[in-house]
Amino acid sequence: MISLGLARAHVGLVRPLAALLGAMATMATLAGLQSAIAAERPTGYPSQPVRLVVPFPPGGASDIVARTVAQRMSSGTGARFVVENRPGAGGSIGVGAVTAAAPDGFTLLLGAAGPLSMSPHLVRLNYDVERDLEPIALVANVPNLVAVHPGVPATTLGELAELARRQPGQLTFGSAGQGTTAHLSIELFKAIAHVEVVHVPYKGTSSAVSDLVGGQIQATIDNLTAILPQVRSGRLRAIALTTNTRSRAAPTIPTAEESGMKDLVVVGWNGVLAPARTPQPIIDWLAQEVMAASASPDVRGQLVELGAEPDIRGPAAFRAYLHAELDRWGRVTRAAGIRIAQD
Repeated sequence: MISLGLARAHVGLVRPLAALLGAMATMATLAGLQSAIAAERPTGYPSQPVRLVVPFPPGGASDIVARTVAQRMSSGTGARFVVENRPGAGGSIGVGAVTAAAPDGFTLLLGAAGPLSMSPHLVRLNYDVERDLEPIALVANVPNLVAVHPGVPATTLGELAELARRQPGQLTFGSAGQGTTAHLSIELFKAIAHVEVVHVPYKGTSSAVSDLVGGQIQATIDNLTAILPQVRSGRLRAIALTTNTRSRAAPTIPTAEESGMKDLVVVGWNGVLAPARTPQPIIDWLAQEVMAASASPDVRGQLVELGAEPDIRGPAAFRAYLHAELDRWGRVTRAAGIRIAQD
């Protein structure tokens, strides 16, 4: 398990300064990466629309990030970057479609933590993340949020755990699917709180959130980006963030550590990848343009407002980050004894 400290003193003064320094550091890093890559647009590329495959249905965090970045890339480069949703099997269907595509730069993946760093430890997949995909650029990270239907008599993480203990095997938690960050969050909650709840996998976050609003299920632990609008409207109640720091988009929501569960740390991420063996000049140019789009003030502002935190890294740094995340989630799933039954 990973335990991270949280500085609670003087939060009101520290957070704005940290945000400013973070933005400055991101811009400085971006400038350095762009200078290092300094990629010219490959001759004749792209001669047709570039598909950015999102392995989840419309409306979830990955879809929102993809459309925000793709729109900015289209306007910034004059090329067409088109988002295509290929959901199913916790994201593995969409990822598999990209790994099987021609490595010509016309099919890209908006990768996410679930299918790329978690599912490999839980289910049999038809792809190898580090062998079959070429990292282009990391874009953002997104914390998960524990949320419940307003009818659930719990306002804190401790109260939710106590409710689950009083009603073993009765509370229903929806997720975006097997092996997603939502599913891992639920399994970690069960292991840490020593409770039994019913996991209800959906084919995407938006479907789970819709049923939660409608009262068909009672809780979820999924991406803040997708749940926050429902919390702001009063249709759902926020309980806690599965991260070690509060969100700039929702500063009043406590973290899991503040709520007494310091090990309930699950942060999703999004980045752009290509099939392995995509020509390096295309990778370099795409990395330059993805980073430029992600660092633009309008995209950064949209992502922060939605609950995502810009985290821009080039190909080498993204590859190292992906490797580290694969290793970390292997250790976490083994320590928590998390397994997914397969037919």
